[in-house]
Amino acid sequence: MKLKPNFITQDIDGTQFLIPIGGEAFNGIVRSNEPAAFIVDLLKEETNENALVDAMCAEYDAPREVLAADVAAVLEKLSSIGALEE
Repeated sequence: MKLKPNFITQDIDGTQFLIPIGGEAFNGIVRSNEPAAFIVDLLKEETNENALVDAMCAEYDAPREVLAADVAAVLEKLSSIGALEE
């Protein structure tokens, strides 16, 4: 899976915003917290859910099951707005 090229990110004062740039039904802006922004950045390249969880485990000091739930929640949100190529 990968972030669709019709979605770009912009970092403003330490906050990441995900913005559709055309051709998408979703026409809002998504503001990401730090862990969500980390996941979105990883999705700029082809990856899978397991690799995202592994990267989160390497970056954050939290139980794997908590990080896996966070990854799943971010992926669900991105999928619901049509931001993922699967």
